Amino acid sequence: MPEPATPHLWVKIDLGNERQIGPGKIALLRLVGERHSIAAAARDMKMSYRRAWLLIDELNTIFAQPVLTTHVGGKSFGGAELTPFGVRLIERFDVITRRTEEAVRDELAALATEIQG
Repeated sequence: MPEPATPHLWVKIDLGNERQIGPGKIALLRLVGERHSIAAAARDMKMSYRRAWLLIDELNTIFAQPVLTTHVGGKSFGGAELTPFGVRLIERFDVITRRTEEAVRDELAALATEIQG
């Protein structure tokens, strides 16, 4: 028997001029930070390296500071790491998401009682 549906929020921030940041881009950044590799993060998210690179490039053009730095060199010496700004961006998004969820927790719980099973 399937579990009953539970309402939840999906926060996406519109930064204007068709620029957005949401859970997908944040998840990609988080994985790059953990794996130190755009390719590995892309594989984990089941997306192409090109798609991951384009999303990261988009973030780097949205903000005044880069979200990550890359090091050329292949398997032995290459890689990527979050910049201090990239780390702060993830933290800020997490705070925004957590505070938003806290603000509407009671309403989501009430809504859950109205969902047909």
